[in-house]
Amino acid sequence: MVFEHAVCAFCGCVCDDIAVTVEDGRITQAKNACVLGKAWFLSHGQPSDLPAARINGHAVSLEAGIDYAASLLSQAHYPIIYGLSSTSCEAQRQAIALSETIGGNLDCCTSVCHGPSGMAVQGVGEPTCTLGEVKNRADLLIYWGSNPAESHPRHMTRYAVTPKGMFIPNGRKDRTVVLIDVRPTPSSRAADILITPKPGKDFELLWALRGLILGNKIEEASLAETGVTLEQLTDLAIRMKKSHFGIIFIGQGLTQSRGKHLNTTAAFMLVRDLNRTNKFALMPMRGHGNVTGIDNVLAWQTGFPFGVNFSKGYPRFNPGEFTIVDVLSRDEADLIMSVASDPIASLPATARKRAAEVPMIAIDTHESETTRRAQVAFIAATAGIGAEGTVYRMDNVPLHMDKILDLPFPSDEELLSRLHTRVKELKS
Repeated sequence: MVFEHAVCAFCGCVCDDIAVTVEDGRITQAKNACVLGKAWFLSHGQPSDLPAARINGHAVSLEAGIDYAASLLSQAHYPIIYGLSSTSCEAQRQAIALSETIGGNLDCCTSVCHGPSGMAVQGVGEPTCTLGEVKNRADLLIYWGSNPAESHPRHMTRYAVTPKGMFIPNGRKDRTVVLIDVRPTPSSRAADILITPKPGKDFELLWALRGLILGNKIEEASLAETGVTLEQLTDLAIRMKKSHFGIIFIGQGLTQSRGKHLNTTAAFMLVRDLNRTNKFALMPMRGHGNVTGIDNVLAWQTGFPFGVNFSKGYPRFNPGEFTIVDVLSRDEADLIMSVASDPIASLPATARKRAAEVPMIAIDTHESETTRRAQVAFIAATAGIGAEGTVYRMDNVPLHMDKILDLPFPSDEELLSRLHTRVKELKS
């Protein structure tokens, strides 16, 4: 059986043109998917002999696992729920409701990757567009601190660089591609112009570029520490002002370098300046399949995109206080619940130290360092393969994912809903 137009939820591109072949209850082919997408479909579409629930490494019934996890959640004084970037929006809503009931913190992968982008959006607004507009209209593409050839393999070929569009009839020939990064990457081969600033000098470069766009005089000496010449920057500014439709795609090379949210704020303000005379947009290159979704769901339920605290009975937002690395590094959390993530393998050592000292509940689609460490571990059906749901593409466009396989595991949404119901019973 072939499922046409399946949605790949591995990365933020969320390609919805995948033809998935299912034979004898397993996925055997994922046509049109990139190398990362194929690995995602094939690895998550195979039968697993793992139990649906384990307590301290021992298999138990799903009901027993839910009861024990709910008792831990209801007794915790300062719990934190983390992850949620690789699951459905429906599951994310349940996690937010659960976090509100237990009066804990809720954080997602955004805080350790594109959190500075979210802070910039709140500060100055987001001049953005859809990937469809990029494909059909963009004649100038700037990738800043991003390496899509490896992180988002189909981004350039499906949405941005090579496809022919309504107003870009010749595709690649009608476009200019600029790559700004501290070193050449595999994406450099697709660029017409490669600019390599010194590490940690993105803010200075963006501010100087703003000055040129606004018609101010920039001295060569003021750019000496950036590693970029005035001639290079002037050429880029002219191209930006002459473009009919330009876009800057920003990656973690910008958000996680020196300056962080100041860098992204400067980039957003640069695009705002450009929109005085021509059409320009900016889009963060979101990594996980539905990390854009958790930002959206959190924002329209609490008003904030990540790092939300419910301990006072209402949502509060303060990056650096309620975000997971900070909460764990200060030894504050007394319980961690991980959903569709692997914090034990990815967080800094100071945060992992605290994670090893407190009870942990893990919900994931496969075995990981976190599920092995957790007191209670649940295996869930993968959203988009074993469960249906909604996912947001990196341009904030929601897409529906159909169920492709019948897997012997509940969905994240079902697990979180049942946990929430049980916690409310214990607290009543």
